[in-house]
Amino acid sequence: MSEVLNLAISKVKQSKAALCKFITANDTGSTGGHQCGYHISKEAWSMFLDVEPARGNNIDIPIRIHWQGAFDTDSRFKYYGVGTRNEYRITRFGRGFDFLTDNNVGDLLVLARFDKDYYEAFVLQTDDDIDDFFSFFNLSYDKTNQIIDIAQTEKPEQRLLTLISEFVAQYADFPDTRIMANGARLCFNKANGITTHNIVTTPDEVLLGWLDTEYTLFKFMEEKVYSDITAKPFPDIDTFVAMANEVLNRRKSRAGKSLEHHLADIFTHNELIFEEQVVTEENKKPDFLFPNGKCYHNLSFPGELLTMLGAKTTCKDRWRQVLNEADRVDDKYLFTLQQGISSNQLKEMQDYHLHLVVPHKYLTSFPKEYRSGICDLSAFIGLVKERQERMPKHYIFA
Repeated sequence: MSEVLNLAISKVKQSKAALCKFITANDTGSTGGHQCGYHISKEAWSMFLDVEPARGNNIDIPIRIHWQGAFDTDSRFKYYGVGTRNEYRITRFGRGFDFLTDNNVGDLLVLARFDKDYYEAFVLQTDDDIDDFFSFFNLSYDKTNQIIDIAQTEKPEQRLLTLISEFVAQYADFPDTRIMANGARLCFNKANGITTHNIVTTPDEVLLGWLDTEYTLFKFMEEKVYSDITAKPFPDIDTFVAMANEVLNRRKSRAGKSLEHHLADIFTHNELIFEEQVVTEENKKPDFLFPNGKCYHNLSFPGELLTMLGAKTTCKDRWRQVLNEADRVDDKYLFTLQQGISSNQLKEMQDYHLHLVVPHKYLTSFPKEYRSGICDLSAFIGLVKERQERMPKHYIFA
């Protein structure tokens, strides 16, 4: 872990309340709006106020923020409630402030409250730091821009809780990641009445529900497996560190694999033909290849009907890894849970013919001028279906 990540985790644990959010183009003013400054969701108002404000009023509160453990800004927390506006922002950071530029889009802002007018903030800028932060607090990528459950006491709705408890009771230790992901889907689907129709018509929303449920399920599983171990004193610091690393590494590994498992189930329900981890040039293995490896390696199969999709929870640093995973595919796709990426990086992706696929609700976190080149999961499925409808079937079934 980096020094800034360690400090961010330590301060969040010590704080009275904390939140994290991906920095978006809306925050930096890159969308061309009349206002810039970190946009704070309505669900997180209690981080700053004792009473939720009523519409029709504006509120302006001075706060001091200590950044990266290094410097302070005298900033303002503002509520805009007059007219058609109804939003919260943190503004005023002074000249030369380094963390509200277009290059910060996609970074993770972590804000911890220590007093009513004193906060400590950190900006995590690498995929590893962002993933490690989410893993440490066992956070779902869809649970940003809201208050962090620091003590991890938040409970799901009762019906889902019961289903998760029944699943966890079946295992004495962590099941395989594929079993874990399937269990999360079954729990979520049963609790919410999700059918194949829902998976086909609203794949973006269903996917996020599955992922969020799996984070909760995994938390319950951790409590069961590690409860006896954590109830006793550790014999020495090395044993404690080894156990902590085991927990964090398991969380990170599960998060990446679960995304692939859930996407595969979405594609199966949508009757797409695909294959996972096909070996291509130089022993590369793209996460998903449509229709399959046999067609890919058959040079008479039309290259324009091949589709490649990578899957990465975050991709600020890692998007280049997918560029050479399938040489026959000119335009490549990458699914990510990242909320926002800078215009410079999106331009570079565009130059390399890489197209992002994100959950529909995340589209607005990207700069407006690049959104037309980003598709949601539903649109990506439609694109693959259209190509597969044009496929000569004898290639598939020969």
